[in-house]
Order: sequence, then C-alpha cells, then structure tokens
Amino acid sequence: MKQMTKSLALIAAASGVAFGALTPLSASATAGASAGAPAGTRALKWTKCEGSGLDPRQRCATVSVPMDYADPDGPRIEIAVSRIPSENPAARRGVLLLVPGGPGGDSMNDPSRKGQKLPKKVREAYDLIGFAPRGMAPSTAVDCGLEQRDLARTTLLPWPGADGSVDANMAAGKRIADACERNGGELIRHISTLNEARDLDRVRAALGEREVSMWGVSYGTYVADAYLQLFPRRTDRVVLDSNDNPDPVLAERAWLAAFERGAEDNFPEFAKWASAPGNPDRLADTAAEVRPLFLELAARLDREPIPWPGANPAELNGNVLRQTMLDSFYDPDDYPALAQLILAAREGTVPPAPAGPPEAVLQNVTAVAAATICNDVDWPGDPAVYREGVAESRAEFPLTAGMPRNAMPCTAWPWEPREAPVHVSDRGPSNILMVQNERDPATPLSGALKLREALGRRAVMVVNDSTGHDAYLDNGTACGDAIVSRFLATGERPDRDRYCR
Repeated sequence: MKQMTKSLALIAAASGVAFGALTPLSASATAGASAGAPAGTRALKWTKCEGSGLDPRQRCATVSVPMDYADPDGPRIEIAVSRIPSENPAARRGVLLLVPGGPGGDSMNDPSRKGQKLPKKVREAYDLIGFAPRGMAPSTAVDCGLEQRDLARTTLLPWPGADGSVDANMAAGKRIADACERNGGELIRHISTLNEARDLDRVRAALGEREVSMWGVSYGTYVADAYLQLFPRRTDRVVLDSNDNPDPVLAERAWLAAFERGAEDNFPEFAKWASAPGNPDRLADTAAEVRPLFLELAARLDREPIPWPGANPAELNGNVLRQTMLDSFYDPDDYPALAQLILAAREGTVPPAPAGPPEAVLQNVTAVAAATICNDVDWPGDPAVYREGVAESRAEFPLTAGMPRNAMPCTAWPWEPREAPVHVSDRGPSNILMVQNERDPATPLSGALKLREALGRRAVMVVNDSTGHDAYLDNGTACGDAIVSRFLATGERPDRDRYCR
C-alpha cells in the first residue's frame, strides 16, 4: 500500500487541480461514448486543468456517479478525471488508468508527471487517465475537521507510547472517529475500495471504452484487484506495481503490519549506505554498527525528546525518528534526510521543521484514508487485542516499536462495513503483469508473493533485485522496466515469472 504516510507527504502536489463540468448525454453523442454505460452516464466536457507544472495537453472533467451504489437513483457525487490523449491516434489502443496509492492518494496530475516517464510507444498506445477517488478533492470531498494534534503523522500512524502503552492511541482513535461521524457527512459512509472500483467502471463508460488498461501502484493494486473481480471482462492489460497482500485483513486491518517486514528488509541497505567511506552523512565505520546506533538513539529520544519548533508534534522523540526512518525507506534517495536527522539528534539539535501539506489537504487525505480502511473491514474494539499485538511486535521487530499492530480510528468507527471485502481469485482473463521490488518497505515481497499465488494463471510476476517502493520507472531495474513497457505497448508478457538484477 502506498501508505497514508507517503500520501501525506506528496498529496499537496495535486491539491490545486480544477475540473470541467458535465453536460447531459445528447442524441448526438457518439455511439462509443455509451459503450457499456450505465443509465445516467453523461458525456464529458474537457476543460483546462488548473495547477502548476502541468502538461498543456492535460484536460480535466468530472463523471457523475451514485453516492450509494445500493441506491443508484439517490444522491450523486462527482469524480474528477484528467486526460492526456494518445500521442499518435493511428497507434491508439485505448486508455491507461493510472490508479494511485493511498488510501488517500490521487492521480490527477499523473498524466503530466509520471505518465510522461512512460516510453513513447506506450504514450502512443493510450490516453493517459488520472482521477481523484471519491472523497478526494477535487472530486466531491470529505473532511472530518480533526484537531491539530490528531493530524500529526505519529498519531495517524499509531506509534505507541515509549513504554508500549496503547491508551493514547485508543483515545486518539475515538476522537478521530467521533469527528468523522460529526463532520464527515453521508459520503464518508460510502468510501470504500469496492466503491472506488465501481467508480472506475463509470469512468470507463464515460470515456466510451469497452475495456481499460490499468497501472495500479501500491494500494492502487488492491483497487485494481477489486476491479478485476467485479469487472474482469472489462480489463485489457493490467500492471500491478508494488503489490498489497490480497488477504483483506492483512491488506487493511493489519496493513500496517507490512512495515515490520519492510523495515527489516530495508534497514541493511540503509546501514551499508550509512557506513560507506566518503559518504558526507556517514554514521558509522561498519554497517553492523548502524542498527544499534539507531535503536539506542530512538530509545534516548523516547526518554529525552528534543524540542522542535514548528513541527507536529513540536518535539523530536523516538517515534518521530522511527517515522522518518520509514519515510526515507520508500526511496533510497531519501537516506540522507534520515542520516542528517540522526547526526543532529546525537548532538542534541534538530534541523528546520519539515514543511507539510496544507491543513486542508491533510484533513482531506486523513478522512479518506480512515474511511476506506474502516469501511472495508471490521476491526476489534478491545484494547487488549492491541496491547498484546504491540507487545509481541516490539519484541520481534524493534525497529518499528509496535506501531504496525496498534489501534487505528476503526476501533471506534461508528459504522459497520456494508459488504464483504475484496476477494482475489484466479478466475478471469490472464492479462496481469505484476512488478515488485525485493526490498520494499511498505508492500513487502512476502505480501506480493501471496497475491501472485492468489491470482494463479492470471498473472506473471517480475521481481526486481532493488530497494524502495514504486518499482516501475522509479526504484526498480532496467530489466523490469523493459518487461513492463513491452507488455503495455505490445501485450507481450513473459511466459513465466522473472527475476531482474
């Protein structure tokens, strides 16, 4: 899952997008515009997108969808979409949906940004389509109106007390759930992975496509899994990148648990980097010294936090250091930020407080993330479950100090899940290519292998000998990138699973 943590850091880039209005479907609309379209689907009116740094070819629109699919004639909401057309209409195959991570991420600007990393043959084969999932601005948005303290990253990912206590986490979860009940409106009850997949099918129909290709990343692989189960015959070529465990409990109720294994898989790589001769941010003479150095510093900061004006919380404590560790592991290019924080803290100082997203963006991201994980699956409400899990995790995985098994707002969520969660099966077209880094902090290889097993003959998997999250065209390998690009451009897929060095 491209976890809520990463979304909080990156989502501000998408916060300024505007979109066009819808016009009613007229008798003069093309036949293709209603291919597989549910009643009430409207034609799209594409207008200029607002925001900085966007490709001038990108246009935006909205698609009207039911707020509650059990009541299709009831209230409606809007899903914002963006598009850059194929660069060669003669070679155009269809559309490529860019399915974002999160929950709490969007891909509105991705056609202009990550989409332009795609090889020319892929950009010629597809219109590149981004979107903001239901609840995410600039789609019809939700906001829980949380207190400032509950927007701290070490609250949103539930780091326990220095002694392992979960009491503060249970209290924060109750505050967040209560605020969402008061301020989230009716829409917050209808934000879920399955509904996001249904929205995507309305987008497909509004685009006039009988099938869609997809590039789902992190949590976006779980959304794509949902689409594959609900609408298997409406998929063309599907790339699943940085893959979630398919078990709905492990994908969501225990999605944080991925960090236990992910941190352990990645720390040795950081330790090698942090002990390399010539590194200006070198922490130790040998890799073996880095882990105890980190653990000892985190424990010291648990006991003696350093004031950090402008940060939230306004101190550098052990959990803030641990959270910075996880964030830096998403991309090895971020190792220096972690090393510099460690070096400063050892001297009793702190760097300038990092800039975060605007509060409105943070409120929106948090509301969507909480609603998704809480509406998708049921969570235990007994604090003893989390006390036991945190204690076990702290003993086995000291790097993450029990956070991955701690309580989320879902423990006090006022609503029960409305339907059974996503169930991944091996029934359906064999049109899936999975790509996965061997050392991924957020969606570890162990979970990806479970998804590979669940999909059976439907999928082929490429594993990169690489470190970091987001495999294709980011932190993967040239070999893996070439395989995925070839599949998207031509449909050619390896006849068996591959390992790329």
